[in-house]
Order: sequence, then structure tokens, then C-alpha cells
Amino acid sequence: MPTFETLPRFTADLQHLTPAQRRRFRHVVLNAFVPDLRTGRQFRPGLRIKRVQRSTGVYEISWSMGTGPAGRATFGYGTEVRPGTPHVIWRRIGTHDILTGP
Repeated sequence: MPTFETLPRFTADLQHLTPAQRRRFRHVVLNAFVPDLRTGRQFRPGLRIKRVQRSTGVYEISWSMGTGPAGRATFGYGTEVRPGTPHVIWRRIGTHDILTGP
């Protein structure tokens, strides 16, 4: 299982999501993002992971939150806590608006 940490801004953003939106994010992370990280291959296309423009080492993941705009989260990679295991740093979460300060 990859290790992770959250930045304070991510934690604050997370509180603004509805319980259903938080559940959807958790589902996407546990059932798609983490399994793809474990394999070490490319992420599945449905996660729509790409590098955030004008930022070094920052990526975005997007997914459907049901009705309304798509959910997005930004993340980067940190120093491995356990050798050979990716360490993910969650930076922001919400809608497209989070990309103004990933």
C-alpha cells in the first residue's frame, strides 16, 4: 500500500466537499489510483492523470462526482517512507477551481 500525507490546504478543501463527494474520492483512490500505483505501470485512462501546467512535480487526477462538475485533486510524490513504495502528497481537492493554486 502506498504511503501518503495531506497538506493543510487539502484537508481544508476536503471539509468543503459533501459526504457523497468524499466517498466518491475515497472509492476512486482505493479502487483505481492505489492499484495502479502498486503495479508500477501507467495509470488507467479513466483517472485522467496529467501534469499540472506551470508546476513542477504536481499532477492532477479527475473523476466523476455524479451530478455537477468533475472532481479533481492535485498531488505530488515525496521521499519514500518505505523503500520501493510510492509516497503521495495530496495537495488540493475540489473542482476545476483548485487548479488556480495547485
